[in-house]
Amino acid sequence: MARIKYYYDTESCKYERVKVSTWDMILNLLGFFCIAVILAIGIFFLSNKYFKSPIVAQLEKENQELDFYYDLLTKEMDNANEMLSSLQERDDNIYRVTFEAEPIPNSIRNAGIGGTNRYKDMLDKGLEREVLILEASERIEKLKKKMYIQTKSYDELLDMAKNKGLQLAATPAIAPVAKKNLKRVASGFGYRIDPFNKTKTMHYGLDFSAPRGTPIYVTGDGIVKKIQTKDRGGYGKYIFIDHGFGFVTRYAHLYSLNVKKGQKVKRGELIGQVGNTGRSTAPHLHYEVHKDGKKLNPVNYFSQELTLEEYEMVLRLASIENQAMGSY
Repeated sequence: MARIKYYYDTESCKYERVKVSTWDMILNLLGFFCIAVILAIGIFFLSNKYFKSPIVAQLEKENQELDFYYDLLTKEMDNANEMLSSLQERDDNIYRVTFEAEPIPNSIRNAGIGGTNRYKDMLDKGLEREVLILEASERIEKLKKKMYIQTKSYDELLDMAKNKGLQLAATPAIAPVAKKNLKRVASGFGYRIDPFNKTKTMHYGLDFSAPRGTPIYVTGDGIVKKIQTKDRGGYGKYIFIDHGFGFVTRYAHLYSLNVKKGQKVKRGELIGQVGNTGRSTAPHLHYEVHKDGKKLNPVNYFSQELTLEEYEMVLRLASIENQAMGSY
C-alpha cells in the first residue's frame, strides 16, 4: 500500500496532503527503471568477470583445449615437413645422382593446390575459427601433394633400379677370350699399320692372336642382331650382338659360330671360335665395342674378372703402335 505523504503549511498551520502529479509519477518510474538497468548491467559484468557462468567456463575450457591441440597439430605438421624435406634431399642428391637422373624441379615439388574456392564448402558453413581451420587444411593439402610427388618419384627410382640392373648385365664388361689368352693382345685401338697397304689407318677394335678354334665368349647380355656365316668382306665370318642401352659388340674373323640371329645370350656364353676369315693375316679375333653408334676402345670395358696387374698388361700391349692383323 502506497504511503501518503504530508507537509506542514505555515500559512494555515496545518499538515496538508502532498499531491503527486501524473508527470511526477512517470519521472519517478523512469528514474527507478534507469537505476535498475544500470545496477543490472553492473552486476552482469561483475559476475562475468569474477563469477563465470558454467556455460562460459565450459566454452573457455574448450577454446583452451582447441588451442592446445592446434599447437600440437602444427608441430606435427612441421616435423612431417622436415622429414619430407630430408627425403626429397636424399632423392635429388643421392638416389637420382646414382641413376644419372635429373632432380625433380622445385616448381613441381612446391606446386600450388588451388585458391580459396577449394574450401568454399568449409567457408559456407560459417565456422567460428575458420582462419585456423583453413590454415591447417591448406598445410595438410600441401603436405599430401608433396608426399604424392615423392611416392611417384620412388616408383620412378624403382624402375630405374630395375633398368640399372639390366644395364649392368648388358654392358660389355669382360674380355671376349679366356684370361690365359690376354697376353695374346696383338693390336689395340687407334691408328695402326694396315697389313695389306702398309699405311696408318684407324683400327677400331682390339686384336687377340690365338689358335684357330679358341673359344670366344659374349661380353654382356644381349641379342644376336646380325651374323655373317660366309667368308667374305674384310670382317669375314662375324657376330654382331645388340646389348641394348646403346651398346653393340662385334666379333670378327671367326672360324665357326655357335649362335643364330635373334638368339638371346648371357655374358660369358660361348658364341664362336677364333678363325682366319676375311682380310686377315693370321688366326685372331677382332673385337669391337660400339656405344650409341660410336666405336670405343674395348679395353675400357674389361672391368670384371681382371686383376689390376692383368688390366695394366692389357693396356700396355694394346697401346703398342704396331701392325694390325686385319684390314677393313
